[in-house]
Amino acid sequence: MSDLAAPFAFELARRAPSQRTAGLISGMTGYRETARGRFFQRETAGLIVPLIISFGTPFLIALGREPNAADQQPSFAAGLHAGPVFIESDGDAECVQLDFTPLGAYRFFGGTVVDLAARMVDIGDVLGREGRQLRERLGATCGWQNRFDLIEDFVADRASHLPSPEIEFAYHRLARTSGGARITALAKEIGWSRKHLVDRFRSEIGLAPKPIARMMRFHQACRLARSGTVSGWARIAAESGYADQAHLAREFSALAGETPTAWARRLALTDSRLVRPLDALDA
Repeated sequence: MSDLAAPFAFELARRAPSQRTAGLISGMTGYRETARGRFFQRETAGLIVPLIISFGTPFLIALGREPNAADQQPSFAAGLHAGPVFIESDGDAECVQLDFTPLGAYRFFGGTVVDLAARMVDIGDVLGREGRQLRERLGATCGWQNRFDLIEDFVADRASHLPSPEIEFAYHRLARTSGGARITALAKEIGWSRKHLVDRFRSEIGLAPKPIARMMRFHQACRLARSGTVSGWARIAAESGYADQAHLAREFSALAGETPTAWARRLALTDSRLVRPLDALDA
């Protein structure tokens, strides 16, 4: 699967969160393929926690490797993963995807975010009977906007967990510095030990602060590369906080599964509708 052939015929709708779910989710997407074939997509390590509800042929999805027949994923939630995601579909995929912010994921899933980290969990296992009923209701609803209304109401009504103020502070500080804030200094400012901060951060975000900071720095490099405001990978590396271009290349290999040049080339050849907006880090 060295050359990824993305879907060429599909329907896609996106909607931003309403005032009710601002900060809880970063957006909603409706997706339906309209031509049969064998299609592949690759996503870089994202700072979102997706809830995907499928109405068509389930995707084949694997973390950090190419999927096989055993990787069939119908409706599921997936936690934060510091690596690339490989997706295969057959042209009959159809789904609604809701993207939680890392703090929003805790508000909705509570302590379950730890169990979701680097995993995909069936909607029935993570949300129980209500999750299965949501899938049935969405499948019986016509039109993307109506589906968005339904799922947003469901999420807003269930978001009852509040992250601790200290973890909110730590996450936002990391976001504002694109992962540059030092973890030890953050813990001292909060009044906790570094170990306590790491443990509490993991319990409310799903990953420890160091991999989150690493992903934030990577996203900053991607933003600079996509904006075209900084020319050359060496400058992008320097402005994103990497030691040098070789350090940036290693991070692309780990978090995108390809070199920076290959990533940029693939992005340029991908239908712009399939290029996900970069996550708003400070959400």
